Amino acid sequence: MYIVEKGNNRFRNIQGVTILNQIFKIEDLRPIRSGMTVSRDSKLGITNKVTYFSMGDDTSISQESYDRMTMYIGAAGCGEFIIGENQSTVPMEPGQVLIVPSKTLCGMQTSTGMVYTEIILEKENIMNKNIKANEVFALKDLISYEESSIANMDVVSNPTMKYVLMAFDAGTGLTPHRAPGNAIVFALEGKATIGYEGKDYELNAGECFHFEKNGLHSVTANEKFKMALLLVLE
Repeated sequence: MYIVEKGNNRFRNIQGVTILNQIFKIEDLRPIRSGMTVSRDSKLGITNKVTYFSMGDDTSISQESYDRMTMYIGAAGCGEFIIGENQSTVPMEPGQVLIVPSKTLCGMQTSTGMVYTEIILEKENIMNKNIKANEVFALKDLISYEESSIANMDVVSNPTMKYVLMAFDAGTGLTPHRAPGNAIVFALEGKATIGYEGKDYELNAGECFHFEKNGLHSVTANEKFKMALLLVLE
């Protein structure tokens, strides 16, 4: 077992499984290496495969297709996804998402470097009707703030996974509770305080937080705050 301290991040590795109990950035977990493409299994799920990718400057990944729907979430840097047999290009930046249908060719290329999360979903999924496949969309623009309220919207879900957007008006929050699976919060806009097992952590846009299954946690918006939640129920 080893423990690595890096700023506000605390990475624990037990028998090859990285456990994140504090604030982190995906680009810190899987840094960009010049001229290299590197992938790292998140160990979050089995049925829904979640992998962190980093692509160095002037690198590419050849087109391939999966038999299942795939979701890509931009974390750092920028690049292009190459979709379909006609090889149409779709730009990707941090905070943006691309959903690719099953059996659709998809490749990637970047000139400056890019970090993203790939989620290969179950075969049967429910996708929000406002979202179109093969088109990039900015997560924070999909959901609006509601006065003195918390709004949420499912992006895509299946029996063992849920990816949800949430918008908190300033001062609103979720009381302490436990989730039935591993979860990662992606902060999209604003600032919030995460309570986790008796400790408070300040979470800012561009940062992530990992909750272990049944970990007691809460969310309080210090100002208007938007986040995405990946909950893996397996």
